[in-house]
Amino acid sequence: MSDKSPKPQEPDTDVHEDPNEPAFDWMKPKSSSSASGAAPATKATPANTATPATTATPADNATPATTATPANTATPATTATPASGQPESRADRKAAEAADVEPEPPLFADTLAGASTDKQPSHYSEPLPTSALQVRPPEDEVARRNAEREQAAKVKPIGPRVFQVLLAVFYPVILLVLAVRAVTSPLFLWVEYNRPGFPGDGYGFSTDDRMTYGSYAVDYLSNWAGPRYLGGLVNQDGAKLFKDSEVAHMADVKLVILSSFGAGLLLIILSIIAILYLRKRSNGGIRRGLFAGSIVTLVIIIGLAVLAALSWQQFFTEFHRIFFANGTWTFSLEDTLIRLFPGQFWIDAGIVIGALVFLVATLTFIFTWPTKQRRGLAGKQDAADGDDTGDAAAVPNDDESTKEATEVKR
Repeated sequence: MSDKSPKPQEPDTDVHEDPNEPAFDWMKPKSSSSASGAAPATKATPANTATPATTATPADNATPATTATPANTATPATTATPASGQPESRADRKAAEAADVEPEPPLFADTLAGASTDKQPSHYSEPLPTSALQVRPPEDEVARRNAEREQAAKVKPIGPRVFQVLLAVFYPVILLVLAVRAVTSPLFLWVEYNRPGFPGDGYGFSTDDRMTYGSYAVDYLSNWAGPRYLGGLVNQDGAKLFKDSEVAHMADVKLVILSSFGAGLLLIILSIIAILYLRKRSNGGIRRGLFAGSIVTLVIIIGLAVLAALSWQQFFTEFHRIFFANGTWTFSLEDTLIRLFPGQFWIDAGIVIGALVFLVATLTFIFTWPTKQRRGLAGKQDAADGDDTGDAAAVPNDDESTKEATEVKR
């Protein structure tokens, strides 16, 4: 056999003789298939050319026969692929890739619920934004949060306590100022001058003269007139009724009295505010504040009464030294102030002030005593307030549970 002699052709190596044989399916280009595995295979049809019918290939990937396409007729909307299985142009490749890509799953559960159910489920889905709500925290964290909520419900706010303390501190001062105001009045002056046993004036003042001149002195302490209000008064013989030293001392007394009245008025306003606040925010807070204030008042008034009873003269002297300078409040027996307001007048005034304060403080102490019934009502109300606070604190947990249940259902 020479090199020019024709070589014998093996019968099994001719791949072009019968391309439709099953043994040569591996040489065919693979078409993009869906989940079902079947897809129509069409060849590119040139213009004005009829497409011959292709025979069905055996095996699983059966390709249906395609009818001949007449001339000048557009082929179906199928991507034309050459024998190599790749699109002819970039646009065709992009269209083939878009056909192969599956749609991404929606991000939210509402979109998932409204999506069509006939589509095949995806093997990968992105977690929902609310999936963290479905994770329950550890048991120790839950116990810690519950303990904090219970402690917050039991702890009482500091505001009612502050107002209770202020009410207890203001109460004795208010009672003392009101008692002083009751004494510095023409009514008390008339009672003193007309009561039996009150010492008379040894220098010629009758009861009417005392009442007239004494009313001027008392009115001066509570009005806004100047020192001339007393300095211009004269007696029956035309002489000045009050000396300059007496008028100066009365001006000092007026300053102290008006200052105490102003402080008392301010404390009354603050006490009213405290009462209104405690009425809304603290059940029984007014009672507790007044009860503590009555105890403080009784302790103070009893202590002052003991000191005054042991040595009235010493007590009177020390009281004047606190508010007045030395030498400005001492006068002789012939001076008008001593004739109108002798020592017995100040003793009676002190007794009346102490008695009024003691009486009111005792009544307050009795009516605000914490009996079992009052403590029970306050305890029930506090428990109800605590339950309301606990329920309000538990509302966010209920909302979270509702959200978790809703997400689980979705």
